[in-house]
This record gives sequence, C-alpha cells and structure tokens, in this order.
Amino acid sequence: MAYKNFALVCAGTGCHSTDGQEIYDNLIASAEKHGVSGDVQVVKTGCFGFCEQGPIVKVLPEESFYVKVKATDAEEIIAEHIVKGRAVDRLLYKEPGSKTAGKIEDMGFYQKQLRIVLRNCGLINPENIEEYIAREGYQALGKVLTEMTPEDVINELKTSALRGRGGAGFPTWMKWNFTKQVDGVDKKFVVCNADEGDPGAYMDRSTLEGDPHSVIEAMAIAARTIGADQGYIYIRAEYPLAIERLEIAMKQAREFGLLGDGILGTDFNFDIEIRLGAGAFVCGEETALLASIEGERGIPRPRPPFPAVKGLWGRPTLINNVETLANIPMIILKGGEWFASIGTKDSKGTKVFALTGKINNSGLIEVPMGTTLREIIYDIGGGIPNGKKFKAVQSGGPSGGMLTAEHLDTPIDYAGLQALGSMMGSGGLIVMDEDDCIVDVVRFYLEFAVDESCGKCSPCRIGGRKLLNIVERMTAGTATEKDIQNIEDISDAMKKASLCGLGQTTPNPTLSLLRYFKDEMLAHVKDSTCPAGKCKDLVKYTIDAEKCIGCTLCARRCPVGCISGGKRELHVIDQDACIKCGECFTACKFDAVLKG
Repeated sequence: MAYKNFALVCAGTGCHSTDGQEIYDNLIASAEKHGVSGDVQVVKTGCFGFCEQGPIVKVLPEESFYVKVKATDAEEIIAEHIVKGRAVDRLLYKEPGSKTAGKIEDMGFYQKQLRIVLRNCGLINPENIEEYIAREGYQALGKVLTEMTPEDVINELKTSALRGRGGAGFPTWMKWNFTKQVDGVDKKFVVCNADEGDPGAYMDRSTLEGDPHSVIEAMAIAARTIGADQGYIYIRAEYPLAIERLEIAMKQAREFGLLGDGILGTDFNFDIEIRLGAGAFVCGEETALLASIEGERGIPRPRPPFPAVKGLWGRPTLINNVETLANIPMIILKGGEWFASIGTKDSKGTKVFALTGKINNSGLIEVPMGTTLREIIYDIGGGIPNGKKFKAVQSGGPSGGMLTAEHLDTPIDYAGLQALGSMMGSGGLIVMDEDDCIVDVVRFYLEFAVDESCGKCSPCRIGGRKLLNIVERMTAGTATEKDIQNIEDISDAMKKASLCGLGQTTPNPTLSLLRYFKDEMLAHVKDSTCPAGKCKDLVKYTIDAEKCIGCTLCARRCPVGCISGGKRELHVIDQDACIKCGECFTACKFDAVLKG
C-alpha cells in the first residue's frame, strides 16, 4: 500500500510514559474516523532525542515536527494535516525567537549532531524487522558471512580505531582479537553489557528501545569473528520497554533465519539469551557482570585472567557495551577508514550523551568526538534556563569529574577529559548552574558510590565511606583543613588499590572539588558558609525589618509554623524550629526574607 503520509510517534520511555501510546492509538482511531487510514501510516519509533520537547510526532514527507503533543491533539493532526494538508502551527517546533518552523536539520538541537549509533532511532519501528532491513539492516552480517574472514573483520575494526564506549576506551579490535586467538576451548561467548546504571544516563536504554536489531546484528558479527555460538544480553530489569523490544527483535531474527542454526544459509550457528540484572551498579564492571550471569553474587574478580581469556564459566568471553556494538554494522558496511575520518586523532567516531540537568534542551545527543562543551551546552543544549550562569558539568556519571567554564572550549575526547581529571564514562553529562553547591553535589555522588559498593575490597568499602564522612562534615560546617589533606591521601589509596573501576574512580568528583572549586570548599571549611545556599546546616533565614510589610504570606507558606507575626506586623523566624526549606524565601514578594 502506498501511503501519502507517515506519522512517526516517539515511543521511547520518556514519551511512552507521557501519553505516547495514547497518542499513537488516537492517531489511528482519528484516521479511521476521517476515512484516511489508507493515506497515512502511523508508526511507533524510538527516541528522537529531543526529550525536552516530548511527546513528539513527526509527519512525513513534509517533516513537520510536532512537539509537546497531547493525546487530545491527535484528532487535530489528522483532521488538519492529513485531511486538509495544512500543518497544525501551534504544535510545530519553533526555535526560540523565531515565529516559523523549520525542518529537523535546521534545528539548533540537531545541526551539530552526527547520528551513527542513533541512525535509526526515530525513523523506524523497532518492533518491525523489515523496517530495519530496509535501512541496510543485516547487510553487514551478510557481508561478514560471505565476503570476509575473521581476520578481515579485525583489520577493519583496527582501521576504524573504534574504542569501547563503556568508559575505559579500550581498543575494540584488540579486545576482539584477544578472544579470537584463544585456541583449544570447546566454547566461547559474546556478551552485551546493557547494565547502564549512572544517574541521569539513558543512552544504551534508548538505543535498545529504538534500534535493537543493530545490537543483535553486531553480536552475531562478533560471534562469527571470534568463533562463538552463544550470546547474552545483560540488561537491568528496570528497563522493561527495552527488554520487551529486544525479545520481539530476537524472535523476529530467528524467524528470518538471522539467529539460530545455519544463519543466512551458512554453517554459522549463533543465538542470544537475555539475563536480567537487579540494579547493582557494580555489575556494570565486566567481571561482576559475568558472575551475575552465572548466578553468583555480582562482585568483581581479580584480573588477570581477563574475560577475553577466561570469562563465563571459565571460557573466553567477549564483552562490549550497547553503544560500542551499535557502531559495528556501519563500520563493516562503510569501512574502517570512513569511521576513522570522524573525530580526533586519538578518539574516532561519535559519542552518545544524555544531556541533563540545568539545560534548556535536555535529551539524547550524538556528536563527533572533538565537539566542544560549549557547542554541546549552548548550541545543542540551548544554554542555561532562566538566564543563569553556567557553573559546571559532570561528565562520566558518579565515576567522572566536573569541568568548569574555563573548559567550555575543550574538545571532548578520551585524552582531553582524562587530562582534566574527568572521564568519558558511558556518556552522562549533567549541567549545573550558579545555584548549585559543588560540595553538596559531590556528597550526592559519594552517597551513590558508597551505597553501590559491593564491599569486597577495603579500599573501596572503607575509603569511600571515609570520603563521604569528610564531605558530610563540610556540608555541616564541621570539617577541618586536615580533612582536605586526608581527601588526597584516601583518594590516592583508592585509585591504586581498589579491585575494580568503581573504587578506582569514586574519588574523581571529590578530586574535582579540590582542583577546580577549592574556594567554595574552603568557604564551607573555614567560614562555615555555603555560597550557593544549598547546605541546610549552613543556611540561616531571617527577615529584614525594614522590608517586611506584614503580609503574612511567608507564615502561611511555612510548613512547620515557625514564623510569628500578625498582619502589618514584623514577622520573626524561630531559628530553633526552622527546617530551612526555603519556602519563606521563595514566597516573599518584597525581598524581605534574607538567606545567608
């Protein structure tokens, strides 16, 4: 059937949880009501990336980009756009300051992006294998099975210079080659690490929700290359939509002869099983992940031997994360030189980031390596809301470090971030503005790391707790200058002696505090003040007698009733009863409530 229009409905987790399914259903129902079901095909897609503007509906071929769509808007989109051929202007996305809507490639959010990993997200129905095949899907697998030797695949990956996107940045070709070269074993395994646990990160989840076949195809290519016949996808149970779409994709791949025995009529056999994680952050570390797949407690194991030589059940095991694998089919199809032409000298290709925090355009982005923080935050992200001043960005999640305004023109790549005391990590970017307290932010990350530590090794188990105790004393105004030296000593020990990456990188945010925000830290330590006014123990609310008119609004908003004073009388805050929630400060329209 030839359709005149296609209505692409974002069905990623974000939009799906805010009327996405209802929008999809209503578009179909409205099309039937108006008798245009044969003119428009309504398609559920993966994440468009522009999460700040969701739910999103894109209508082709006009490329009308409808944002913040409600279920009740479906009727108007069909009646106006599909039936009458005119766009619904009030729903079209318009750049700030512009009254006209442009195409997606003209939007600031997309202009500097290059989508390789996310190439199909927002374009195809992830639950329909035929749409993936129509976008060159499984052609790379066919090429590997019929035209390439395992050595050819390794050489193509070596030429591409693809590095692991899970955090460490280890050369992908080298990891594959280690596992391939192990002889004299009865079985090898391929494992996809989809245990994405960083706060604010959802890159791998969105890739699996929007394009699961790209990962399945890549795992099959990896299996053929290293000589494996069994694969596992380890994904946390908190990702039900990604799991559901993976299961659908795997079932369809088997039906099409792309998984199972005799793939594409060859002698190659390979199948995949899903293993669900229970949400332990440490299971993102590959040896802990393997222990969990085996049914053991998910805790790291000493290395060597490395999983490439001795992994699942003592057999050679190749482990890559979702983003790394999603690059593989395009490298095979377009060549390693094509991929290596993108990015910087030592960091090739693109990187997917989840851009969140104090940013106007939060969402999922993919940019060439070497793109600067300024381009990401201001050109793609649209800057800081409410005219606030940029303060810092946390890269690499709780294991990463913070970068400041002086680093805005730093090209993002592996070496550049490492030199600044941060790391690429899996791809979380959390933006902070002038109202954020860096000491309090570090406390949050340390709480997370301490809570997620498996406790197996003492440098992580004890060192993380010691660091947290010091930073908690800072937020309470009871820390001493000796604590500052202790931070450096503890961090050094953790980095050198922790068993896995969790303990080795836990000190990174604290070291960023020392390196870039020492004045703010010293204000907490020496002056017992929090410049940002976030640390409750260091904040005091008072009322200015000259400005207070006795309107009683602050007293009425106070949740604990600690403000006294009648109408047209000076109000007073009982400091012993005050819980420092800030409601009085927010409520006062005359700037009479002082925060200090």
